[in-house]
Amino acid sequence: MMAKNEFSCDCSVIHKEIVEKTLKNMPEADTFNKLAEFFKILGDTTRVKILYVLDKNEMCVCDIANVLGMTKSSISHQLGTLRRSGIVKCRKEGKEVFYMLDDEHIKEVFEVGFEHIEHKK
Repeated sequence: MMAKNEFSCDCSVIHKEIVEKTLKNMPEADTFNKLAEFFKILGDTTRVKILYVLDKNEMCVCDIANVLGMTKSSISHQLGTLRRSGIVKCRKEGKEVFYMLDDEHIKEVFEVGFEHIEHKK
């Protein structure tokens, strides 16, 4: 005898209003694809560490590499990915390039995610 899944729905009634409202407000597939890609970019430990340091300070590649104990080349590579994805931006000051989180949305997503993990400890 198979064990019954306690989380499955046994109802045969479709809640028509909720289903119709949800379908009416569903974004297009492209929006879901972009959101999945956004979270995929964040799904890398090195990139998350970079976001952590940039959440606190604007920094150059050399400083980020020093903080994370990594090469400038590997940090530059990851920053390129983050920049192309619209997650970080940079500004040039003389010969130096400083990186920062792209906007408050990125900062908020990162901080809420971080807070969620810290709270679950």
